[in-house]
Amino acid sequence: MSSPDIKDIRRLLIAAFTGTALEWYDYFLYGTAAALVFNRLFFPELDPAVGTIASFVTFAVGFVARPIGAAVFGHIGDRYGRKVALIITVVMMGVTTGCIGLLPSYATIGIWAPALLALLRFLQGISVGGEWSGAMLLTLEHTPKEKHGSYSSIPQLGSPVGTLISSGAFALVGMLPDDSFYSWGWRLPFLAAFPLLGFALYMRLRIEESPVFHAMLADAEKNGPKPAPLIEAFRRTWGRMIIGIGAALLGVGGFFLMTTFIISYGTDELGIDKSVMLNATVIGSVVEIVVLVVAGRIADRIGAWTVCAIGGLVTMAVAFPAFWLVDTGKPALVYLGVGLGIGALSIPYAPIGAVVSGMFPEAFRYSAVAMSYNLAGVVAGFVPLLATSLTGAANGASWGAALLLMVIAACTAAGSFASGSLMRRERAARPAGDRVEVAV
Repeated sequence: MSSPDIKDIRRLLIAAFTGTALEWYDYFLYGTAAALVFNRLFFPELDPAVGTIASFVTFAVGFVARPIGAAVFGHIGDRYGRKVALIITVVMMGVTTGCIGLLPSYATIGIWAPALLALLRFLQGISVGGEWSGAMLLTLEHTPKEKHGSYSSIPQLGSPVGTLISSGAFALVGMLPDDSFYSWGWRLPFLAAFPLLGFALYMRLRIEESPVFHAMLADAEKNGPKPAPLIEAFRRTWGRMIIGIGAALLGVGGFFLMTTFIISYGTDELGIDKSVMLNATVIGSVVEIVVLVVAGRIADRIGAWTVCAIGGLVTMAVAFPAFWLVDTGKPALVYLGVGLGIGALSIPYAPIGAVVSGMFPEAFRYSAVAMSYNLAGVVAGFVPLLATSLTGAANGASWGAALLLMVIAACTAAGSFASGSLMRRERAARPAGDRVEVAV
């Protein structure tokens, strides 16, 4: 099989990046709105604190839906192609996000407003369930293995860029008077998903299918189709999936703790102006971009799992200092605290795609990677809700949320060490180039 041309790789990387950027723009947009808007417009009859928790429950609904998306799009990706799955997911995400911007409030249609909001969030979660794994596999299956650390960080850049754009959009509309912001201003960033979808779809349609999938098709024509991918993944590699869940947990759960939760915590508990908290997430996103690029390149040299493990340990060390800085309420220190927390947890996020995808065989890799990552996402989806509950139990103190961040980071460190041990054993037992076929 011939190596892809550098222009094809560049086009693929741009497509993977733009699609994931749109995905996370949409997803983080909802998280920001959950912290600032939805509690007022969709749960107005609840106590403000309870309304915030209810708003975060709808945020968590999207994560509960992610394993469903992983199962559906994992099957499509393993049977019909990575490209087909990615085109469907990006359309689904863009349309559902745009529709949130058109949704009437509780004052207009009553209980149907939060019900429809939860439904659209559920559909968002299904699309995300297949998006990340497909973009990551297309990237890694087209590129040289010795560069997987740095190449796996390219789709990850969509996360901070999506956050940067969504936070920037909310920062702009947040400059409106409160009456305008809560009546129509908050809708504009959601409606922007429609034109962004057009560009992302154009890029996705131009990419080539994975050479690994072409080989899988040829094998299926010769030897018949493989068993159901997801069933095979659970039957043969359930232990690896548990390792993948742990390794991936910090990059998703920790990030929502330091963005979605921190905005709510800063504005509601500390009385910090919402513009300061939004600007803090913008600065954190810039920090994340730098860290992702550097960590990805380091992963090419010392190994992806090693970088993930180091990132987990670093995050454990900075968890409390990051929150202490935010607790001061001083804008400069708030920016530093959020930037420190996001920067630390971005270290393992950079090469996590290489770690997780490297543990599974080609025949059901999409299903296994998608399910591992999105089961981690289910846990991550409840992180803002859990952090809010812990803060309430601590009478507004941040130690509960900081301790939660430490626990999440410890899970990632442990999962990364386990994946490294697994890979070392396989390299010692098998000739170079053999496929991963044993179960854990």
